Amino acid sequence: MLAAAALSSGLLAATAHASQPDWLSAKVPPIVGGQAAKITEFPWVVYLTDLQGNQFCGGTIAKANKIVTAAHCVSGEEPEGVQVIAGRESKQSNDGTVAKVTRIWVHPGYHNANSGSDIAVLTLDQELQQQPLEVASKADEQLYQPGKNSTVLGWGATAEGGQASENLQKAEVPLVSDQDCQRAYPQYRADAMVCAGLPQGGVDSCQGDSGGPLVVDGKLAGIVSTGNGCARPNAPGIYTRVATYHDDVQAQLGA
Repeated sequence: MLAAAALSSGLLAATAHASQPDWLSAKVPPIVGGQAAKITEFPWVVYLTDLQGNQFCGGTIAKANKIVTAAHCVSGEEPEGVQVIAGRESKQSNDGTVAKVTRIWVHPGYHNANSGSDIAVLTLDQELQQQPLEVASKADEQLYQPGKNSTVLGWGATAEGGQASENLQKAEVPLVSDQDCQRAYPQYRADAMVCAGLPQGGVDSCQGDSGGPLVVDGKLAGIVSTGNGCARPNAPGIYTRVATYHDDVQAQLGA
């Protein structure tokens, strides 16, 4: 069974789950303090399952046959053991498309979610019909301004230690300054990560949200990566800073 994402602070607890894969060893949380979301509004958000249909992470359509997710979700996995579910709002339905993965690219700098480079690209066996989401580039530094509003999406837990959601959830969280995130997480790397959350907690990504999108101004700015529990005070979620890896991702989108 696939590893579940290393997300610990809501979406971000990305301590890999990986003895099953890295992502299964990580403690992955779901969206906490959010609300139901419509797949028609966010057509590019997908979730990953094992061959038995067990959801363990999220992802984003960046090209018709390419999915961007967290490295800790798929590191050590074989492509034939992972499926991508697109266009399905409720995990109880048969809506949308089940696509097989033919190739897994994990960033060569990835070691674990706490050290950065927590990004991967999956190649599918077919082209999806959903509209892709634009990937943030190095020219998009304005997306990462502290206080900027962001949207995080996923099917993860809705409470720390709770059960995964059966339906797509979304939450609005402000981006946190590098200085504040560094205080919360000594291992924080501003070049590789970005934090989002409320000082008082209450809203966050959580177990099962790993790999899912953090969207700012209509672009994929972050990927649910790691954190400390879910929605705890002074413990914002940590997300992969997508703009840093734009060129690497673009190379994979063209592969």
